Amino acid sequence: VEDVTAYEIDKVLGIEPEAYDRFYEQYGVQLHRDARVRPSATRVINRLIRSHQIHFVTARAEKMRDVSLEWLNRHRIPMNSISLLSSHDKVQRAFELECDLFIEDRYENASQLANAGFPVVLIDCSYNQGSLPSNAIRVADWYQIERIIARMASASQSVFGLGFDAAIA
Repeated sequence: VEDVTAYEIDKVLGIEPEAYDRFYEQYGVQLHRDARVRPSATRVINRLIRSHQIHFVTARAEKMRDVSLEWLNRHRIPMNSISLLSSHDKVQRAFELECDLFIEDRYENASQLANAGFPVVLIDCSYNQGSLPSNAIRVADWYQIERIIARMASASQSVFGLGFDAAIA
């Protein structure tokens, strides 16, 4: 996994984007269905939803809704909503959801959201390295995320946006 230094699979495999698009068209549902949950994500998200709103925001296409919901249900990951955008541009949806914090695993998304003014937690991965804006922080695991949210929490409920893949190993 440490050899994976790019988020885009076609770059990792050294193939043309169109070739990966064809592969994804055929096997995308299976890839999402078989994805592993990140360690501690289920446990932490189940604790967080007791006092916070959790909205999954993903670049996946709408046609991946069923497999995404099936995956969340199978792994017992609760949420308030899911948004499938068919785009990596999550800023507008984050504004619409009035997110207090955004949890992400893609470097470009984290930077874009942070530059738009959102506090961002980036789950550290070999494919998302780079300097971050001052309102973004890199973490190793979901327990660190839980501690950050506990420090941010106030008397009112908080709204957290999660890049869907932030829960996937």
